[in-house]
Amino acid sequence: MNALGFNEQQLQKMKHQPGFVAALDQSGGSTPKALAAYGIEEGSWSDEDEMYAIVHRMRTRIITSPSFNGDRILGAILFENTMDRDIQGLPTAGYLWNVKRIVPFLKVDNGLAEERNGVRLMKSMPQLATLLKKGKSKGIVGTKMRSVINKLNLAGIRDIVDQQFEVAAQILAAGLVPIVEPEVDIDCPEKARAEAFLKIFILEKLDRLLPGQLVFLKLTPPEQDDLYADCVRHPKVVRVLALSGGYSRDEANARLRRNWGVVASFSRALLEGLTAQQSDAEFNARLDGAVQRIFEASTVKQEPRKRITAERKGVKAAA
Repeated sequence: MNALGFNEQQLQKMKHQPGFVAALDQSGGSTPKALAAYGIEEGSWSDEDEMYAIVHRMRTRIITSPSFNGDRILGAILFENTMDRDIQGLPTAGYLWNVKRIVPFLKVDNGLAEERNGVRLMKSMPQLATLLKKGKSKGIVGTKMRSVINKLNLAGIRDIVDQQFEVAAQILAAGLVPIVEPEVDIDCPEKARAEAFLKIFILEKLDRLLPGQLVFLKLTPPEQDDLYADCVRHPKVVRVLALSGGYSRDEANARLRRNWGVVASFSRALLEGLTAQQSDAEFNARLDGAVQRIFEASTVKQEPRKRITAERKGVKAAA
């Protein structure tokens, strides 16, 4: 195990292997919605404990499916309650890596604060140090925390990036690798401009990271194709991940294909169409199809410079 929390095999997998990251981290208020999409309506459980037991059965069905494996899936992001439970007699994080060869990550934020300056920062995380220690003891090697940009407001976007990297510093100090997730809402007015400023502020922070420190970025598919190519190339970035952000799976995949070097980290778009009522054969086939389409959208791309050169040659040949 190196200072980053990854062992060398995990680090090389996350940096170089084709694939994507599965987000299985719905928590708290988002769990009933996730279960409803899975075909289990609210009211099917008597209390929160029973609700989390049901959602763990759903996640267990996904994770143990033969379609869910380390050949196409690099990592999986878990909610604390899922991390604390077992799959087939093994702690969930241990099952993911030791059985499936999928690198386990943990969602660590406590949700979003009320909007201010056009953004929703993360709520305070007084339990963070304890959670990081527990996660590390259970085999977690990285973390994820989300905040949201709703409007073009430079002060607000700066606040988002500052907070994300302040928390990232704590996570790095604990020996884990953070996934920095400053989401731009897909309905944000002037989304393209908000993303352009977000990129500038992120690159400033990346340039200030200390030797040996690495992060992931998890970002909304941008309006300008290949906007985040400089982040993909940055030596402090393990991988740039794309969230689906409310786009349908087809739309999210289409946008992902237009961004070189970016791989998916989808939640709802990954699980779209899966239900509790399906037979195992139908469930596994649907999941396999979703995994394959997301895998292809994450991997079949051409570097911007090479693509632009090819396009220019094509224009000259046509002339």
